[in-house]
Amino acid sequence: MTGPPPGAPADGALDHVVINVLRRMDEAADLFAALGFSLTPRGHHSLGSINHLMMTAGPYLELVGVPEMGPQRQDVLDSPFGLNGLVVASRDADATHARLAAAGLAASPPVAFSRPVTVDGRTEQAQFRTVRVPAHLFPAGRLYHCEHLTPDLVWRPEWLDHPNGFSGIDALTIESPAPEADAYLYAAAIGAPAEAVGAGFTIRVGETRIVIVPGPAARFAALGLDFRGLDALEARSAVLPEATWVRHGPDAADLTLPAFDLHLACRAAL
Repeated sequence: MTGPPPGAPADGALDHVVINVLRRMDEAADLFAALGFSLTPRGHHSLGSINHLMMTAGPYLELVGVPEMGPQRQDVLDSPFGLNGLVVASRDADATHARLAAAGLAASPPVAFSRPVTVDGRTEQAQFRTVRVPAHLFPAGRLYHCEHLTPDLVWRPEWLDHPNGFSGIDALTIESPAPEADAYLYAAAIGAPAEAVGAGFTIRVGETRIVIVPGPAARFAALGLDFRGLDALEARSAVLPEATWVRHGPDAADLTLPAFDLHLACRAAL
């Protein structure tokens, strides 16, 4: 195969961002559906976690949690609640592992896992390989690289249309007590340069910006999302007591979901 599979981000681009909902998946799925996101059917990972995806033609948003019964994925249980996963696309997990080792990051060896996906009336296995960097170096949240072995089972055209117009991921803002040192670590892990911008740093991950700013504690603080327009999302947010919506003009708004400790910076983008 030459070049990336259709829909799958290029090597080193943003693959997806994860929201950890732990054992509150039903509540989270209902809330995001009410906000106008189209959720994929619930997935059950072989590692002991469950998920729903909100797909775009590029990087996607994932709700991840653990089932009430059966195996419980330990890294999900141990990771922060809410916005907590930055996942970089890998075209070859072994090559990514070697690159991280050369950069002085003792990444774990690639881990393979899968989840069943039903498409066109048949059930197949979506398969992945991930490489994780040392968690203690990135206390704000999980950072790992993901190789999709079956991208055609993830980027499905029927999952790309959202009633609220969701179309992409613009930025992830990370707060840090030591932004310069952390920017160096994130840049090394991602494989892209960090640029000083004001009091913080920006790293380009494909079309998405990783913005590292000063803060009292390390955390994934905010997620910027793109929409084809904001009116549909505003109308849905207005009738949900779980949501706080503040409009900043025709093309920008803030959506806060306190139950999941989420701040979403929303913008209208073509």
